[in-house]
Amino acid sequence: MTTPGGMFTKNDYAYAELQRRILTGVLPAGAVIPQAKLAAEIGVSTTPLREAIRRLSAEGMVELEAHRDARVTPVSADEARHLYQVRENLDPLAAALAAQTRTASDIAAISAAFDRLSPIASASDLDALVRHREFHRTVYRASGNPVLIDILERLWDKADRYRVIGLSHRGDSPEDRSRVTAEHRAIMEAVADGDADRANAVMREHIGNSLGRRAIDALAEDSATA
Repeated sequence: MTTPGGMFTKNDYAYAELQRRILTGVLPAGAVIPQAKLAAEIGVSTTPLREAIRRLSAEGMVELEAHRDARVTPVSADEARHLYQVRENLDPLAAALAAQTRTASDIAAISAAFDRLSPIASASDLDALVRHREFHRTVYRASGNPVLIDILERLWDKADRYRVIGLSHRGDSPEDRSRVTAEHRAIMEAVADGDADRANAVMREHIGNSLGRRAIDALAEDSATA
């Protein structure tokens, strides 16, 4: 199937469209997914849509219920905090390992991903979120630890909705955008220089300023006013 993003199979297209609707809040947390209606809207049969639901269930974004029903997984301040606590420790570890084991091709991949980065203008700017993920992915891959890479990839899948919540709560200011660019540059340079301690420190600072951290505050405020 041809879409603005290129060639997709029907399964891939259904997956991307369902994921987009969840991330942007078109299908809010806790909502039942209207499978027949949604399949008609996006122009596929229910078979590719059910495969998309299965994939997103494996990533923790969808919950499967009896009678083949499915709903968007709820979000919570507790889960946001738990994800943040794990990433606060594992992302710096990945950066430190990357600084120790990176190859010339790893450095080139990280540099290329950095050059493709752009500010995340709004919660609906999924292309910028994808480029942000790709930058971090190149750092993870440079760590040379497949177990750590797999854990962080799965954490990223679960954390995507919380990034969008954080950005919806408070958009990035020009100062935020400059800071994020500087943090990404510092991570890239520390890994390229082989400075594991600096890579660990700058990644830890980056996670401390992340949209995931902002989501904790947003959800806590929502709970307090509910």
